[in-house]
Amino acid sequence: MVKTGYPVILRLEGKSVVVAGGGKVAERKVVGLLGTGAEVVVISPDATDEIQRLSHEGRIIWKQKTFSASDIANAFLIFAATNSREINQSIQESAGTHQLVTIADDPAGSNFHVPAHVQRGSLSIAISTGGASPTLASQIRDQLEQQFDASYEGYLDFLASKRKWILKEVANPSLKRELLKSIVSPEFLTSVHREEDFIRLYEACCKETHNSN
Repeated sequence: MVKTGYPVILRLEGKSVVVAGGGKVAERKVVGLLGTGAEVVVISPDATDEIQRLSHEGRIIWKQKTFSASDIANAFLIFAATNSREINQSIQESAGTHQLVTIADDPAGSNFHVPAHVQRGSLSIAISTGGASPTLASQIRDQLEQQFDASYEGYLDFLASKRKWILKEVANPSLKRELLKSIVSPEFLTSVHREEDFIRLYEACCKETHNSN
Protein backbone atom coordinates (compact mmCIF):
# COMPACT_ATOMS: atom_id res chain seq x y z
CA MET A 1 0.00 0.00 0.00
CA VAL A 2 1.39 3.39 -1.03
CA LYS A 3 1.66 5.84 1.87
CA THR A 4 0.50 9.35 1.06
CA GLY A 5 0.85 12.68 2.83
CA TYR A 6 -1.99 14.23 4.82
CA PRO A 7 -2.93 17.71 3.53
CA VAL A 8 -3.65 20.42 6.10
CA ILE A 9 -3.87 24.21 6.31
CA LEU A 10 -1.83 25.46 9.28
CA ARG A 11 -2.65 28.57 11.28
CA LEU A 12 0.74 30.09 12.06
CA GLU A 13 -0.25 33.32 13.79
CA GLY A 14 2.03 33.84 16.77
CA LYS A 15 4.08 30.75 15.94
CA SER A 16 7.85 30.81 15.55
CA VAL A 17 9.03 29.70 12.11
CA VAL A 18 12.77 29.38 11.48
CA VAL A 19 14.29 29.53 8.01
CA ALA A 20 17.93 28.44 8.05
CA GLY A 21 19.68 29.87 5.01
CA GLY A 22 19.86 33.23 3.30
CA GLY A 23 19.86 32.44 -0.41
CA LYS A 24 17.16 32.42 -3.06
CA VAL A 25 15.60 29.16 -1.82
CA ALA A 26 15.33 30.58 1.70
CA GLU A 27 13.99 33.83 0.28
CA ARG A 28 11.12 31.99 -1.44
CA LYS A 29 10.24 30.28 1.83
CA VAL A 30 10.28 33.59 3.69
CA VAL A 31 8.12 35.38 1.11
CA GLY A 32 5.64 32.51 1.22
CA LEU A 33 5.30 32.94 4.99
CA LEU A 34 4.53 36.66 4.86
CA GLY A 35 0.95 37.38 5.78
CA THR A 36 0.52 34.24 7.90
CA GLY A 37 1.09 36.08 11.17
CA ALA A 38 4.05 33.85 12.00
CA GLU A 39 7.20 35.19 13.62
CA VAL A 40 9.68 34.44 10.84
CA VAL A 41 13.31 34.12 11.90
CA VAL A 42 16.09 33.74 9.33
CA ILE A 43 19.38 32.21 10.46
CA SER A 44 22.27 32.90 8.10
CA PRO A 45 25.60 34.78 8.04
CA ASP A 46 24.58 36.28 4.67
CA ALA A 47 21.22 37.03 3.10
CA THR A 48 19.71 38.18 -0.18
CA ASP A 49 18.78 41.82 -0.65
CA GLU A 50 15.10 40.93 -0.26
CA ILE A 51 15.64 39.15 3.07
CA GLN A 52 17.68 42.10 4.30
CA ARG A 53 14.98 44.53 3.20
CA LEU A 54 12.26 42.58 4.99
CA SER A 55 14.44 42.52 8.10
CA HIS A 56 15.05 46.27 7.98
CA GLU A 57 11.29 46.83 7.65
CA GLY A 58 10.70 44.71 10.75
CA ARG A 59 8.62 42.14 8.90
CA ILE A 60 11.01 39.30 9.76
CA ILE A 61 13.95 38.74 12.09
CA TRP A 62 17.35 38.08 10.55
CA LYS A 63 19.99 36.65 12.86
CA GLN A 64 23.28 37.15 11.05
CA LYS A 65 25.04 34.03 12.33
CA THR A 66 25.74 30.39 11.62
CA PHE A 67 23.19 27.82 12.72
CA SER A 68 23.20 26.38 16.23
CA ALA A 69 20.74 23.98 17.80
CA SER A 70 19.40 26.65 20.15
CA ASP A 71 18.09 28.60 17.14
CA ILE A 72 15.23 26.14 16.67
CA ALA A 73 14.44 25.34 20.31
CA ASN A 74 11.06 27.11 20.19
CA ALA A 75 10.29 26.73 16.47
CA PHE A 76 6.99 25.31 15.31
CA LEU A 77 8.13 24.96 11.67
CA ILE A 78 11.71 24.68 10.46
CA PHE A 79 12.98 25.18 6.92
CA ALA A 80 16.49 23.82 6.38
CA ALA A 81 17.42 25.78 3.26
CA THR A 82 21.17 26.38 3.46
CA ASN A 83 23.54 25.56 0.60
CA SER A 84 25.24 22.94 2.77
CA ARG A 85 23.80 19.43 2.91
CA GLU A 86 25.82 18.81 6.06
CA ILE A 87 24.26 21.81 7.85
CA ASN A 88 20.78 20.89 6.63
CA GLN A 89 21.19 17.39 8.04
CA SER A 90 22.46 18.88 11.30
CA ILE A 91 19.32 20.98 11.51
CA GLN A 92 17.18 17.90 11.07
CA GLU A 93 19.10 16.03 13.76
CA SER A 94 18.77 18.98 16.16
CA ALA A 95 14.99 19.17 15.79
CA GLY A 96 12.69 17.53 18.32
CA THR A 97 10.28 14.78 17.35
CA HIS A 98 7.40 17.24 17.86
CA GLN A 99 8.78 19.76 15.38
CA LEU A 100 8.00 19.94 11.66
CA VAL A 101 11.08 20.11 9.44
CA THR A 102 11.47 20.38 5.68
CA ILE A 103 14.91 19.98 4.12
CA ALA A 104 15.51 21.70 0.79
CA ASP A 105 17.91 19.08 -0.56
CA ASP A 106 16.35 16.02 1.09
CA PRO A 107 12.59 15.75 0.50
CA ALA A 108 12.56 12.11 1.63
CA GLY A 109 14.09 13.09 4.96
CA SER A 110 11.55 15.88 5.55
CA ASN A 111 8.40 15.35 7.58
CA PHE A 112 6.43 18.02 5.73
CA HIS A 113 6.42 19.59 2.29
CA VAL A 114 5.09 22.88 0.99
CA PRO A 115 2.90 22.17 -2.06
CA ALA A 116 2.54 24.36 -5.10
CA HIS A 117 -0.49 26.51 -4.35
CA VAL A 118 -2.85 29.17 -5.62
CA GLN A 119 -3.94 31.89 -3.20
CA ARG A 120 -6.89 34.16 -3.99
CA GLY A 121 -7.76 35.95 -0.78
CA SER A 122 -9.41 33.33 1.45
CA LEU A 123 -9.31 30.75 -1.33
CA SER A 124 -6.33 28.43 -1.07
CA ILE A 125 -5.73 25.58 -3.52
CA ALA A 126 -2.79 23.24 -2.93
CA ILE A 127 -1.26 20.93 -5.54
CA SER A 128 1.10 18.09 -4.74
CA THR A 129 2.41 15.16 -6.75
CA GLY A 130 4.01 13.57 -3.70
CA GLY A 131 7.41 14.47 -5.07
CA ALA A 132 6.83 12.58 -8.32
CA SER A 133 7.01 15.72 -10.46
CA PRO A 134 7.28 19.25 -9.04
CA THR A 135 7.21 20.44 -12.67
CA LEU A 136 3.75 18.95 -13.19
CA ALA A 137 2.56 20.51 -9.92
CA SER A 138 3.76 23.90 -11.18
CA GLN A 139 1.98 23.41 -14.50
CA ILE A 140 -1.27 22.53 -12.76
CA ARG A 141 -0.87 25.58 -10.52
CA ASP A 142 -0.46 27.80 -13.59
CA GLN A 143 -3.66 26.37 -15.05
CA LEU A 144 -5.57 26.94 -11.82
CA GLU A 145 -4.29 30.52 -11.60
CA GLN A 146 -5.96 31.17 -14.95
CA GLN A 147 -9.19 29.45 -13.92
CA PHE A 148 -9.40 31.09 -10.49
CA ASP A 149 -8.36 34.66 -11.24
CA ALA A 150 -8.23 37.75 -9.00
CA SER A 151 -12.03 38.16 -9.10
CA TYR A 152 -12.29 35.32 -6.57
CA GLU A 153 -10.75 37.48 -3.83
CA GLY A 154 -13.71 39.85 -3.64
CA TYR A 155 -16.14 36.99 -4.23
CA LEU A 156 -14.79 35.05 -1.22
CA ASP A 157 -15.11 38.18 0.94
CA PHE A 158 -18.74 38.46 -0.19
CA LEU A 159 -19.45 34.78 0.53
CA ALA A 160 -17.92 35.00 4.00
CA SER A 161 -19.91 38.12 4.86
CA LYS A 162 -23.23 36.78 3.59
CA ARG A 163 -22.76 33.32 5.13
CA LYS A 164 -22.20 34.96 8.51
CA TRP A 165 -25.31 37.12 8.07
CA ILE A 166 -27.50 34.23 6.88
CA LEU A 167 -26.49 31.95 9.75
CA LYS A 168 -27.20 34.70 12.27
CA GLU A 169 -30.32 36.34 10.84
CA VAL A 170 -32.23 33.62 8.97
CA ALA A 171 -34.13 31.25 11.23
CA ASN A 172 -36.00 29.17 8.64
CA PRO A 173 -33.79 26.12 7.83
CA SER A 174 -35.16 25.75 4.30
CA LEU A 175 -34.62 29.43 3.49
CA LYS A 176 -31.16 29.30 5.02
CA ARG A 177 -30.13 26.35 2.83
CA GLU A 178 -31.53 27.97 -0.29
CA LEU A 179 -29.68 31.23 0.29
CA LEU A 180 -26.37 29.53 1.05
CA LYS A 181 -26.70 27.43 -2.09
CA SER A 182 -27.79 30.30 -4.34
CA ILE A 183 -24.96 32.71 -3.53
CA VAL A 184 -22.44 30.12 -4.73
CA SER A 185 -23.19 30.66 -8.39
CA PRO A 186 -21.61 32.11 -11.54
CA GLU A 187 -24.08 34.98 -11.38
CA PHE A 188 -22.74 36.23 -8.06
CA LEU A 189 -19.14 35.54 -9.07
CA THR A 190 -19.36 37.83 -12.10
CA SER A 191 -21.82 40.37 -10.67
CA VAL A 192 -20.69 43.95 -10.15
CA HIS A 193 -23.70 44.63 -7.89
CA ARG A 194 -23.57 41.70 -5.49
CA GLU A 195 -25.24 43.47 -2.57
CA GLU A 196 -28.23 44.55 -4.66
CA ASP A 197 -28.43 41.10 -6.23
CA PHE A 198 -28.40 39.51 -2.79
CA ILE A 199 -31.26 41.69 -1.59
CA ARG A 200 -33.33 40.66 -4.61
CA LEU A 201 -32.45 37.01 -4.03
CA TYR A 202 -33.40 37.25 -0.35
CA GLU A 203 -36.73 38.89 -1.10
CA ALA A 204 -37.55 36.33 -3.80
CA CYS A 205 -36.62 33.39 -1.58
CA CYS A 206 -38.63 34.81 1.34
CA LYS A 207 -41.66 35.20 -0.92
CA GLU A 208 -41.29 31.68 -2.28
CA THR A 209 -40.90 30.22 1.20
CA HIS A 210 -43.95 32.13 2.42
CA ASN A 211 -46.09 30.95 -0.50
CA SER A 212 -45.10 27.34 0.03
CA ASN A 213 -46.18 27.37 3.67
